[in-house]
Amino acid sequence: VQLQASGGGLVQVGGSLRLSCAASGRTFSAYTMGWFRQALGKEREFVAAISRGGGSTYYADSRKGRFTISRNNAKNTVYLQMDILKPEDTAIYYCAATSKYGGYYLTEGYDYWGQGTLVTVSS
Repeated sequence: VQLQASGGGLVQVGGSLRLSCAASGRTFSAYTMGWFRQALGKEREFVAAISRGGGSTYYADSRKGRFTISRNNAKNTVYLQMDILKPEDTAIYYCAATSKYGGYYLTEGYDYWGQGTLVTVSS
């Protein structure tokens, strides 16, 4: 499956952004989808994940309440709504897909990755 992330940009502290990740190539609904991010000089870290049907969502504790992951299987797209953004949210955000069960918070748990979209939060 091919993944194309978009929606990044420059936003002020406290602002919002909505990232999108469009998938193509295989049955989108067969994959758990995740969002990860990587700040300059840091390792890639888990942000959120959503189950195949969208009924279950998972968040890194520090993002819970500010970020919302969702998906539209008819449009082969997963979203990440980010609110109350902080400077420490500045990073490249990647979407990823996995056909495996479990380990959704681990980078090695994913089979496919998008190219990333840059989010910059200015103070």
